[in-house]
Amino acid sequence: MRIVVLGAGRVGESVAESLVSENNDITVIDPDPQRLRWLEERLDLRGVAGNGILPEVMERAGMRDADMLVACATRDETNLVACKIAHDRFGVPSTVARLRSSEFAEGDPLLGPEGFAVQHVICPEESIVGYIQKLIDYPEALQVLEFGRGRAHLVAVRVVPGSALADGSIADFRRRFPDAPMRVVAIYRKEAEVGCTADTRIRVGDEVFLLAEKGKLRDVLKAVHGGDQPVRRIMMAGGGNVGSRLAQRLSGQVEIKLIERDARRCEFLATQLPGEVLILQGDGTDEELQADENVARMDLFLALTSDDEDNILSSMLAKRLGARRVVSLINRRAYADLIQGSTIDIAISPAQTVIGELLAHVRRGDVVAVHSLRRGAAEALEGVARGDARTSRLVGRTIEQIETALPRGVQVGAIVRGEEPRMQVLMPTHDLVIETDDHLVLFIPSKRQVREVERMFQVSATFF
Repeated sequence: MRIVVLGAGRVGESVAESLVSENNDITVIDPDPQRLRWLEERLDLRGVAGNGILPEVMERAGMRDADMLVACATRDETNLVACKIAHDRFGVPSTVARLRSSEFAEGDPLLGPEGFAVQHVICPEESIVGYIQKLIDYPEALQVLEFGRGRAHLVAVRVVPGSALADGSIADFRRRFPDAPMRVVAIYRKEAEVGCTADTRIRVGDEVFLLAEKGKLRDVLKAVHGGDQPVRRIMMAGGGNVGSRLAQRLSGQVEIKLIERDARRCEFLATQLPGEVLILQGDGTDEELQADENVARMDLFLALTSDDEDNILSSMLAKRLGARRVVSLINRRAYADLIQGSTIDIAISPAQTVIGELLAHVRRGDVVAVHSLRRGAAEALEGVARGDARTSRLVGRTIEQIETALPRGVQVGAIVRGEEPRMQVLMPTHDLVIETDDHLVLFIPSKRQVREVERMFQVSATFF
C-alpha cells in the first residue's frame, strides 16, 4: 500500500517503522527536515518537509496516489484538516486520525464524509487507559488482549516459583486443571522463543502467551498462579491526560492516590475528578512522599508522567519501598526493552498500544483485529474464514491441515464460532474443521510471516 504519514513524532515514527517492515510504500510529512533525514537514514521511507495541511506539500508527498493517510501530528486540528483535504482534494480512499480529545468518536457525523472525512480514529491516551484497565482486572497478567468481540482473551504471564506451570509440561497442566481450558501459543525464555508442544516443559521466569475464553480466564490465571489477589489500592504519579482519564474511570472501584507536580494542574484535577480521588501535589520520585503515603500498602503503582526517566525512577523506588506491582509508561522503545521484567513489572509503550488499531485497517484479507506483541516483534491476529471449501484455504480444512500450511511457529490459538447469544469459543484440536464465518485467532512470532498468513484469509476470484 502507498501510505502517507503526517507527523514524525514518537507515534508517527512507530507507525512508519511498523508499516515499512511490512513492505508498504511510506512517505512521512513533517516540518522538521533534520528529523526526516534521521528517519530516512534509519528506515526505508521518503520524507517531505513542510506543513502537512498545505495542498502543495501533500502533492509533493504523492497524496494523489496514496491509498491511506495516517494523520498523527501533535495537534488534533492539524489531523482533522489534513484528513479533510486529503479526502476532498486528492480522493484518498482511507483516512486515519490521531485525536486526543474525547469529544470526537468514530462514527460521529462530524467525522463523516460531509464533515472532516475521518474514517478511523486513534486515541493513544484512551488506548493506554483501556490497556491498564485490563491489567487491573487481571492483576497477574503482563498483557491482556481481546478477540472475538471480547469473548476470547490472549494473556501473557510470567511463570513464578510455585506456579502450576513451573517445571511441568503443558500437558501436565491440562490434566491437573481440566476446568481451566486454555491454549498455550508461545513461550519465551530469556528473549528467545521456545518450541511450543504438549510436551514442552515450562521453567520459572518464562513468559507464556495463552488463549482462553473470557468466562474461564480468571480460573486459568488462578490455576497458573495459585491464587487471585485483586487490586484495591492504587498510587499513580502523573495527572496528565492518561492519569486523569484513568482516575476518572476507576473512581469508586478502587482507592486512588494521584501525585501531580504542577500546582495549577492539581487545582484543575480537583475540579474534574470525584472527591474520593486523593490528589497530592509533589514529585513522584520523592522517596519521603511515597513512604509517607504508604506506597508499601499499594497493590499497584503506576508511573504515568510524560518523562521516561521520572517514570523509571519513581517505579523502581515504589518497588523498593514495597509496592506489590509497578507499571511504567515508557515512550522510548530502547528503555522499554531494557526494563521490562526487571524491577519494573510492566513497561507500556504508548506508540505500541495504538499500532494494532492501525494495522487492522492496513491488513489484506478479512482481518478484523490485530495486536502488537513483544514491542512489535510478534503479532496476534484475528481473521474471518470466508467462502467455501473450493474458494477458501481455511473452510473445510482441519486445524492439523491448516497448521501444516501456516509458516513455521504460527499457532492457531482459538476459534470463535457463531453469533450472540450462541457464540462459542473453541480450543483448537487437530481434527476440528473450520466452517464459513469462523473467526480464527493466530499467534505470529515474526512480522515477516504476516503477509503469508494474510493470504490464508483471502478467497479466490471465483468467490462471490
